[in-house]
Amino acid sequence: MKNHVAIALGLVLGLAYGLIAQGTQAPFLLKGADAIAPVGTIFVSLIKMVVIPLVVATLVSGTAGLGNIRRVGGLGIRALLFFWSTAVVSILIGMGVMKLMLPLAGDLAFSVTAHRDLPQPPGFLDFVLSLVPTNPVKAAADGALLPLIVFSVLFGAAAGSIEPAQRDRIVSLADAVTSALITLVGWVMRLAPFGVFALAAPVTAKAGWSVLQGLLIFVAAVYIGLIIFIALVYVPAVRWAGVTGKAFLAASVAPQAMAFSTTSSLAAIPAMLESATRDLKLPREVAGLIVPLGASLNRAGSALFQGAAVVLLAKLYGVPLSLSGVGGALLATFLVSLSVAGVPSASVVTLAPALGSLGIPLDGIGVLLGVDRLPDMARTATNVTGDIAATIVAARAPGAPKATP
Repeated sequence: MKNHVAIALGLVLGLAYGLIAQGTQAPFLLKGADAIAPVGTIFVSLIKMVVIPLVVATLVSGTAGLGNIRRVGGLGIRALLFFWSTAVVSILIGMGVMKLMLPLAGDLAFSVTAHRDLPQPPGFLDFVLSLVPTNPVKAAADGALLPLIVFSVLFGAAAGSIEPAQRDRIVSLADAVTSALITLVGWVMRLAPFGVFALAAPVTAKAGWSVLQGLLIFVAAVYIGLIIFIALVYVPAVRWAGVTGKAFLAASVAPQAMAFSTTSSLAAIPAMLESATRDLKLPREVAGLIVPLGASLNRAGSALFQGAAVVLLAKLYGVPLSLSGVGGALLATFLVSLSVAGVPSASVVTLAPALGSLGIPLDGIGVLLGVDRLPDMARTATNVTGDIAATIVAARAPGAPKATP
């Protein structure tokens, strides 16, 4: 059985086990779900152990291997434009689908929780200042991936601009480190079906179907919106770049399963790199640059979730959505999507600016925190799908390196 099929099967079995355990309340099943939870924790720790050095090595190798700083900048700009433009489209789709599905919810009467202490998302200026690390080693130790990406890209670009013999030594070292880490990732990925099962089962055993009660329409709207978004945005984009939708979606299965179960784009980086270079035959230099960049910056799935949430909470609190209000919420949601990572339940917490622009009480955030897990899994899977799509588009652009033989 192919590994990505085994991973998907592990996810399905984990969800099924959890639902049965929660539905029957059988003590041995519930205890079994708790007993296997450490296996999932170990699996995620193994992935995180590899992520930081793999990101640095692939970025340095890919950026230095491109040689010309203009090529690095060109690929990065294309990727950013792709991420930002698709984020705007995703917000509109999220708002539209939620608006269409609101009548199915009838009279919304959710119990809004009292004010709770929420972590404050970073301001825009703080976000910009945090991009330049004063100590790259400390950034790596803290798991601050975005400033580490900035340092790695700048270092790789500098290495690509020096005398060829010295540049080649740096590239060779980075390639060797990358190859060793990819081998290590291969070993870890053999455990992925068991790890994904061990992650999905305990969560589902505790939440069960109750997570959908009261907010079922909202969760359904997010899932439907994400499917529409992938079908209408990502699939046509990769077809334009010369890759069939079938090949693209097949290559996305393993990263999606990883992202779905861990709710972490970073944890899916190894799977994305493997799918891009092995399954889609994309150049390692391009994948090594775009995939880590997308894991930190691409939040189209999260933006769609936020767009749907704005419409839901406006209905809940009786706040009318005028055209100007929608425009303000769209702008606020787009801006916070640029820095949505870094805080717990970030896509929910960073809704504050959009809600504030419409006059929606921030207590509405508490409504969404209780059901955030299922949408979080789906939107993270969508984010990594977009990372692969962006890599395909960037690899097919004029001036990009040739595909992996």
